[in-house]
Amino acid sequence: MGDVAIPRRGLKVLERLNGRKVLVRGNHDIYKLSDYAQYFDDVRGCFYHHEFMLSHIPLHPELFERRFRGNIHGHLHCHNVRLPDGSLDRRYFNCCVENHGFAPVHWDEVMAYFDGK
Repeated sequence: MGDVAIPRRGLKVLERLNGRKVLVRGNHDIYKLSDYAQYFDDVRGCFYHHEFMLSHIPLHPELFERRFRGNIHGHLHCHNVRLPDGSLDRRYFNCCVENHGFAPVHWDEVMAYFDGK
């Protein structure tokens, strides 16, 4: 969900990642599209996938409450979206690598989170 390589030499790490990759650009993805195109099958601003909006920055709740089941995002790096009372807002899943052992998160794990498991 964005911020894939800071500095530019970090892009070379993407050569070692398996699978089909789609980049949802983040605020630190500042290089030309062509710099990313060789590593990703597609580059987008956001992405709707199976009732979820995937974005770099967490969406405002009013943007998705009636249209999306939840928001899968990055950007926050080391914390999750919280409600005013400080509890976890389970409408959001923070997939930042810092929260997941610097590894990709399997879709089944994301679905288990939204299913309350």
